[in-house]
Amino acid sequence: MADDLNTLAFELGERLKSKQMMMAVAESCTGGWVAKVITDVPGSSHWFERGFVTYTNSAKQEMLGVIAKTLEQFGAVSLETATEMALGAVTNSHAQVAVAISGIAGPGGGSDDKPVGTVCLAWAGLAQSSACRRQFSGDREAVRRQAVAAALTGLNEYLLQYG
Repeated sequence: MADDLNTLAFELGERLKSKQMMMAVAESCTGGWVAKVITDVPGSSHWFERGFVTYTNSAKQEMLGVIAKTLEQFGAVSLETATEMALGAVTNSHAQVAVAISGIAGPGGGSDDKPVGTVCLAWAGLAQSSACRRQFSGDREAVRRQAVAAALTGLNEYLLQYG
């Protein structure tokens, strides 16, 4: 699976380089794993600008500008929060696109409406954003690994559609 993540990161880097674009990441439940996979690619400094690991709500607000009312109304694991995280990563960096991840990796923390494995992802540029909610299975590491893969795949798809 590590090879799959490396391949996804390499392909994303090739696409970003061809478009002369930089990316940023805003991560919560993955704790910097997306940034790690990206920076494993030699030469990623040509297309990776920075990463934000915002594990707490206050970090999401302070570093990314997530609105307190969004967190109160929808929660940290929501399409709305993930979208604000991605937009905040673009706004607070020199990147043209960003991906954001917020989720419940487990083993605890889930609820009936947001069970363990719920992950919200968002992709944003200066003019367009998209988001999705996914339900992953497995233990904490499996959920996080699937979230990283979904983030990289989704940004590649975002660039094909909007980039």
